[in-house]
Amino acid sequence: MASHRKSRTPGTRVAGIRTPALATAALTSVALLSQTADAAPSDDDRPSLEEVEKKVDDLYRQAESATEKYNAVKEKTTKQRKRVDTLLDDVAKRTQTLNEAREELGSFAAAQYRNGAGVPDTATFLLADSPQDFFDRDQLMDRMTGRQKAAVDDYVTQQSETMEKRKEATESLATLTESQDDLKTAKATVQKKLSTARELMSKLTAEEKARLAAAEEKKREEAVRKAAELARQQAEQQEAEEEARRQQQAESGPSSTSGSSGSSGSSGSTSTTPSTSADSSYAAKAEKALAFARAQIGKPYVWGATGPDSYDCSGLTQGAWKAAGVSLPRTTYDQVEAGATVAVSQAQPGDLVFFYDGITHVGVYIGNGMMIHAPKPGTYVREESIFYDGESSIHSVVRPA
Repeated sequence: MASHRKSRTPGTRVAGIRTPALATAALTSVALLSQTADAAPSDDDRPSLEEVEKKVDDLYRQAESATEKYNAVKEKTTKQRKRVDTLLDDVAKRTQTLNEAREELGSFAAAQYRNGAGVPDTATFLLADSPQDFFDRDQLMDRMTGRQKAAVDDYVTQQSETMEKRKEATESLATLTESQDDLKTAKATVQKKLSTARELMSKLTAEEKARLAAAEEKKREEAVRKAAELARQQAEQQEAEEEARRQQQAESGPSSTSGSSGSSGSSGSTSTTPSTSADSSYAAKAEKALAFARAQIGKPYVWGATGPDSYDCSGLTQGAWKAAGVSLPRTTYDQVEAGATVAVSQAQPGDLVFFYDGITHVGVYIGNGMMIHAPKPGTYVREESIFYDGESSIHSVVRPA
């Protein structure tokens, strides 16, 4: 067997073991590579904390988007159910009236029989698909009184209308069933997103959760700083506007001295009445909306909820403005269209602040760069900076009344 082995060249063998330092380095490299190869799959399979945070944020945002779709479908289903109930009630009433008309026509036929019209005609009437087919016969129509003919015409009309209403009710029921299926799908989507997010969070170690909390706190501090900066800018802008008004009044003062001081004051107030009146009217409504929103602080976020014990984001804003006598649509997609858009720098207490390109979140502005909102599942209604998720997350500001 040994004769079949290839002999190693001396140079090659010596090169492999000649220097102990090189041999040790080579063995160390092999060991390190082996350790790296063994550890690599673990690092690759386990996402970083930043990746988990981003994934969870995305899932919550997707869940919120799905929630708004759920809200829209639920609202549609509720309206459709009311419509179906109304149609079914209408059909029931029409059917009752139709049966009474049929009985009346039956009494006419019976009377004709008693007057000699004969059994065949009565039997034909009772078996006819359409009473009109029976009464259209000239000999019978000639024997009918005007009241009887009017009863026939009314019966035929009612029968036609009842058939149409039954058809409409059937179609509405089909639409309702479809809406209910969509509702179940939307609900399942929300639950799946939230379940996945909770599962990801549950896999974090205590150290990772602490790091995540620290990162959130740093993010919150930055959001508060930006809110304070916005508050300062708004205060400076308000002061500049007031100074401009004072200068305008001072400049117009001498020209109005020809009149009495009371007349001059009246003239000055008249020039500012339209804008101040509108501002005070909005402020009064906004105050009621904010009072409602503040009263909800501490209540849990529950997707699809509209109170009184829990809310989602659009349910809270809808309830707040309802308390001020203003009816807002149910979803963020519709609420963003329910008023005039203003710049963030022009935001006033009571305005609605919308977030993200998909307009999936909303809060009610309370001033100084802060808002009250229902953030996401697992949280509670609270005051927070409108920059809580960064300035770029703000979609628009809308004044609803």
